[in-house]
Amino acid sequence: MRSHFRYFVWDPLLLISQILTIQAVFYVSLGVWVFVTDTISGYSQSLDQIFLYKAISVKDLHGRCLAGSFLLNSLCCSLALWHFVQRTKLCLDFTVTAHLIHLCLCWWYSSAFPSTFSWWLLNIICVTIMCVCAEFLCMRTEMKAIPLSMGVKTDL
Repeated sequence: MRSHFRYFVWDPLLLISQILTIQAVFYVSLGVWVFVTDTISGYSQSLDQIFLYKAISVKDLHGRCLAGSFLLNSLCCSLALWHFVQRTKLCLDFTVTAHLIHLCLCWWYSSAFPSTFSWWLLNIICVTIMCVCAEFLCMRTEMKAIPLSMGVKTDL
C-alpha cells in the first residue's frame, strides 16, 4: 500500500496561476515601495526605476532608496509565497522564477543585458531574503501540531 502523505497531483493550471500571482505581487508591491520612497525623497516616478538596471546604484541616495525598495519588496513577496504557495519545498522555485522573469523584463526594457555589479548583488540578496523568509514561514505552518482527536478524552 502506497502512502499518501504529502501526495500532490501535478496541476499545471494551479502552477501557472501561482506564478502569475507571485509575479503580480512582486511588481505591485515593488511599485508601492518605489512610490513611497520617491514620495519621501522627492524623486519623480518612472518605470526606469523598476526595469532599468542602471538605476540601481550605491553611489547616490536615489539608488540606495531603490535598493531599499527592492529589499522591502522581498519581504512582501515572501509573505505572498507563504500565503499562496504554502510549500517549503517550492519557495526556492517560485523565488527564482519571479526573479528570472524580472531579469528577462529588465533585459527587454533596457535592450541590454544587466551588467552592473550592484544590480546583480542586489538581486542575489533579494532572492536570498525572499526564499529564506518564505521557507521559514512555510516551515512554521507545516510544523504545526496536527490534532489527532477532537472529542473529549475519558478514562475507561
